Amino acid sequence: MAANRNASTADRRARIEEMRRAEKSRERRNRIITITLSTVVVAGLVGFGGYVLTKENEEKQQQEVAAKSPIKDEKSWDAKKLGRNHVPPASYPMKPPVGGDHHQVWMNCDRDVYKKPVLDVHAVHSLEHGAVWVTYNDKAPAADVKKLEEKVGKTSYSFMSPVKDQAGAIMLTAWGKQVTVDGADDPRVNQFFTKYVKGPQTPEPGAPCTNGMGEQ
Repeated sequence: MAANRNASTADRRARIEEMRRAEKSRERRNRIITITLSTVVVAGLVGFGGYVLTKENEEKQQQEVAAKSPIKDEKSWDAKKLGRNHVPPASYPMKPPVGGDHHQVWMNCDRDVYKKPVLDVHAVHSLEHGAVWVTYNDKAPAADVKKLEEKVGKTSYSFMSPVKDQAGAIMLTAWGKQVTVDGADDPRVNQFFTKYVKGPQTPEPGAPCTNGMGEQ
């Protein structure tokens, strides 16, 4: 009888010991899995972070190159010789105007898309503050107009309006700078924005682009 009890006790101890070994083995496997997954996640984050930094650096370099490179067929005027007096009426030798005397109230130019023509005297004041003005006439394809509206809608210090009697279908204007582009996907669009949104030729870069004149 005593022998049977001893055998039973030994069996229980053996089973308990086996269970303990199995539990330890599971814990080791779980630790290995956790460490492996953590390593993969960290490596992925590091790789993604490196990719993001590389992409940001590439974009920054591209912007720097664009800012230094001349824009094909761009027209320029001496920014310092363009009048800057505040006057109610004004006339301009070019359409759209690239600068000159203007109204004391600027056109709102913080991602503003105007469906109707705006007054030149207000728009010129916005150019003085560093805005890029996108204009188009009836010959501009609707798809290009929509894409440009989306770009302006995402870019502070830019605004857009129709100008029926301008020479080109789509034109970009900044203080002392102007170019006619072939469409919304023309690479000169991004280049012009990069160079002239609050550009170095601007008399008052960063001056207010809100709380001015809105669409009438």
